[in-house]
Amino acid sequence: MDPLLFFVILFFVAFVCEFIDSSLGMGYGTTLTPLLLILGYSPLVVIPAILLSEFFTGAFAAFMHHKIGNVKFDFRHDPNHRLIKKMRMLGYMPRSNASKIALVLAVCSLFGAVIAVFVAISIPKFYLRLFIGIIVFSMGLLILLKRNSRHDFSWKKIVGLGMLAAFNKGLSGGGYGPLVTSGQILSGVDTKSSVAITSLAESFTCLVGVCTFLLLGNTVDWRIALVLLAGAVTSVPFSTRTVKKLKVKNFTTMVGIATVVLGLFTLFKVIF
Repeated sequence: MDPLLFFVILFFVAFVCEFIDSSLGMGYGTTLTPLLLILGYSPLVVIPAILLSEFFTGAFAAFMHHKIGNVKFDFRHDPNHRLIKKMRMLGYMPRSNASKIALVLAVCSLFGAVIAVFVAISIPKFYLRLFIGIIVFSMGLLILLKRNSRHDFSWKKIVGLGMLAAFNKGLSGGGYGPLVTSGQILSGVDTKSSVAITSLAESFTCLVGVCTFLLLGNTVDWRIALVLLAGAVTSVPFSTRTVKKLKVKNFTTMVGIATVVLGLFTLFKVIF
């Protein structure tokens, strides 16, 4: 295949995958990674390139979601928060609830990834991925069954969700978005906000992943990374405006269906 044609196709695939990811909070790495592996690229080429592009596009998507009103991010320090009053100069707390959730998920990603390394050494990955597939499928099913119900917000659920999602990301390289987006909805977070928060939190997780790869002596294939980044970034303004126009009820149903499909896809890859 002509190299120019190949890069055009790769640009288009990245565009479509990121459009889905920025619209539904899931699907970029989960879809793009196996496609690139099928094309013959090694995991050490694919994973850093995807993580690097996800770092930039996740941050850009979060910014665009905030700009057009799908979510409210405010990372200014909140000196009046009850925890800050107790900790005084030793702590930091952002002002908006969406920013607090993103911060908690980002911190959890560090601990979850570390735990994943230790667990991966001692437990067969087959059973872990099977477990994650069942979890993702079940959460999608719960969203569909309870899409008309009101969910009370819970910080305990958010912390547990962040640890589980980061654990999965550190173990398999994917599956962060479906868990974090669906888990937030079931924890009482508004559907549109959950997509934006996932983009921001996953951006930080990907930054940690890229830094880890570089510190371990690996390199990034910049040709692949830049084409993926260009295609993905181009799609972000379109996807965030799509989220803006959708009705919350219909949008929640779409997220639920997408989560169920990705859960089934994960189980299919594990079993077959």
